[in-house]
Amino acid sequence: MDTLAALHNRISSPRLSGEVSEEHLQNIFKAALRAPDHAQLKPWRFLIIKEEARNKLGELFAQAEREGNPEQTVQMAERARSKPLRAPIIVVCIAKLVEHNSVPEVEQILSCGSAVQNMLLAAYAQGVGAMWRTGGMAYNDLVKKGLGISASEQITGYLYLGQIEGRSKIVPALKVDEYFSVWKG
Repeated sequence: MDTLAALHNRISSPRLSGEVSEEHLQNIFKAALRAPDHAQLKPWRFLIIKEEARNKLGELFAQAEREGNPEQTVQMAERARSKPLRAPIIVVCIAKLVEHNSVPEVEQILSCGSAVQNMLLAAYAQGVGAMWRTGGMAYNDLVKKGLGISASEQITGYLYLGQIEGRSKIVPALKVDEYFSVWKG
């Protein structure tokens, strides 16, 4: 797929199943490593969650939900537990923040976000479905601890990958003029 076509047409795919080939995964992962990176800090790292590890992540989510909400119902626990089962592969995207005299933390987080966007585009260009999710489990201290996320790191999202189930939604094109204007000083 042409780069501009991927940029102009990429959509999120919330319903995912099936397999993703190792070749496609490697292309997706390589795309992340080409994100803008001021001072070559490489302010990101990624955890790949698949197979049985998805159930372990689900247990971690359910435990975090229980601790955060003592009034949790069985349905709430089950919903949290099932989140990692929405795709065959999840990539936990982590910003590795370091003190640097010319690269503030916000730039490091943006670099990690750019890496996630590159992976979304690489997935779309190869016909692989992808969805960038965050939510409370991206900010939960118990989840971070369970995943081995250090105090100097932040989860920027969970990238769900798989084969697209069902039909893709049609997203209307936005009008460029509504978001871009010329500044005349």
